[in-house]
Amino acid sequence: YSPDGKTIAYRAQIRPGYESDRFRLMLYDRANGRHRSLSEELDRWVDSFAWAPDSRTIYFIAEDRGRTRIFRVSVTGNQVCMLPGEISAADLCVTPDGRSLVFTKSSMHQPAEICSSATDGSGLAARTRHNDALLSGLEMRPAEEFWFDGAGSAKGTPKIHSWILKPPHFDAAKKYPVLLLVHGGPQGAWDDNWGYRWNPQMYAAAGYVVVMPNPRGSTGYGQQLIDEINRDWGGLCFTDLMLAMDTVGKLPYVDPGRAAAAGASFGGYMVNWFQGHTGRFKALVSHAGGFDETSSYYVTEELWFPEWEMGGTPYDNPELYDRLSPGRYVKNFKTPQLVTHGELDFRVPIGEGLAMFTALQRRGVESKLLCFPDEGH
Repeated sequence: YSPDGKTIAYRAQIRPGYESDRFRLMLYDRANGRHRSLSEELDRWVDSFAWAPDSRTIYFIAEDRGRTRIFRVSVTGNQVCMLPGEISAADLCVTPDGRSLVFTKSSMHQPAEICSSATDGSGLAARTRHNDALLSGLEMRPAEEFWFDGAGSAKGTPKIHSWILKPPHFDAAKKYPVLLLVHGGPQGAWDDNWGYRWNPQMYAAAGYVVVMPNPRGSTGYGQQLIDEINRDWGGLCFTDLMLAMDTVGKLPYVDPGRAAAAGASFGGYMVNWFQGHTGRFKALVSHAGGFDETSSYYVTEELWFPEWEMGGTPYDNPELYDRLSPGRYVKNFKTPQLVTHGELDFRVPIGEGLAMFTALQRRGVESKLLCFPDEGH
């Protein structure tokens, strides 16, 4: 509800059955019963939002090119404005006097702290410093970014964004092994914020140059890039990831002959896809990755997801389910791989991990299986 009680703000998607359609910021006028979109011209997903106390402005957070930025919009003008500052924000609030914003801010090298700014984005200030003492004893480099030409399609050749993270005590005269991290979703992204699940600093600390591309399917770059993963899981996205590796392989401090790849959920699926489609990696790690899309359909707890992504059910569209299953390409398996899975995973049940491991073992590929009996997806 707006502070004056006249309006209800909410998020909505237009295409039923598609979990990754664009989230719009909507208003419902309680007096006349009308609904309208405030963010129609913004090709980004609206996330959390907060009313200004005068009920005339809404502030919201949306992913934009690898960061979670703060935006504002008038309830009358529909003119969306992105506030300045290359930051990743969350937990957005407006102070009762309407003069300031309060939020958490983080990055890949800085855990979240509470910050504030004026409502125009100026005067950014940290309000907590809980992690300073701990971080003072660590070297964590800020993530850097680069863009490259992605795979060409009927809709053009987009620029693809990627993060790259160098190891502590980096020496440009040395050659480092490279680790490609593939994000899940597939409609997700690597953003410049702090995470506790797949924290890239842990891999950089082990001596890797860590590469985190945002290929087809990634959020924060417009709905077209998101939609181009539909019914094409092993296609343009795979090519984008390989092009990212081609780009990084030309860097003077990277040894492309010592490359590994890791990912979870869709990232695990894509790592399993790598196993059957490229020999460029020395090692692979997949967590909660799909092996057979037909069998996975019959045991997952979210049937509407594969029915959209695969263009129907496996009995209506068996050819696509088969073609996009990593298990179809077992004869090509040859790269050493670690397979990990949670036994309480209902999204991609553990049978998929067991099947991947069995295939690797039967092909004589060096492999290990790590199961977590009380963990989910």
